[in-house]
Amino acid sequence: MRRRLESRLGTELFRRGGDGVRLTEAGRRFLPPARRAVAAADAAVAAVAGTDRPLRVDVWGHLYAPMRTLARVAGRAGALVSGHGRDLPSVTTALLHGDIDAAFGRVHPPLPAGLAHHLVRLEPVDAVLSVEHPLAAEPAVRPDQLRDSVLWAPGALDRLDFLHRFALRFGIRSTATGVNLGLAHLITEVAEEPRRFSLVPADVPLPEVPGFRSVPLVDPTPLYAWSLLWRTGSGHPGLNGLTLACAEEAGRSRWLEYDPGP
Repeated sequence: MRRRLESRLGTELFRRGGDGVRLTEAGRRFLPPARRAVAAADAAVAAVAGTDRPLRVDVWGHLYAPMRTLARVAGRAGALVSGHGRDLPSVTTALLHGDIDAAFGRVHPPLPAGLAHHLVRLEPVDAVLSVEHPLAAEPAVRPDQLRDSVLWAPGALDRLDFLHRFALRFGIRSTATGVNLGLAHLITEVAEEPRRFSLVPADVPLPEVPGFRSVPLVDPTPLYAWSLLWRTGSGHPGLNGLTLACAEEAGRSRWLEYDPGP
């Protein structure tokens, strides 16, 4: 079959060597659209056979709990099966391979060809500080006032795009990372050190951890952007329902009407 395919294409797709089988440059170009074609064919067969399956939706984003947002629309979007991706690159790979139908999380460029996304929600974030932090008693804090504090992140900053960009944008000089063991663990680690701070969604239910305070960020208020991501040409009928449900809830809950300030 491999030789027949290469003969019809007039080029070599695979190369065998001492370390196994590798794709040639032509093979690397051929693989993504071939996978999309197979996924589209599977969807067409399922539709004709009447064996529609639930929409497979991955979410990603450890600190900001995207399931809180997706749960608001799931009941109106048909049958969903949710899973968790490690990060945006792993999710885009799963989409392009046809392993999932859609995904929900923070999207940032560049995206691979063959994917589309739609902004669903802009979520303001607060700073969490130790009660011993010099700014803990303030009613609100500007992001640049945190310049001399230590941004505490639940993982490597190069895998946490929002926190990484926050640090660059507002000149945060010191950052440190811990292990992602959940929100309660993150806040406990922040509370233990007077110079640390981290960021959480303004409306997220906070755990009962002693020694910390959540303070609104203003001038400007940073906004965490949530988007729905899918493979262009996806044939799953549930995708339109999910997109419509997200748009309706965004309008009802005014998810896209936040003003971050100057």
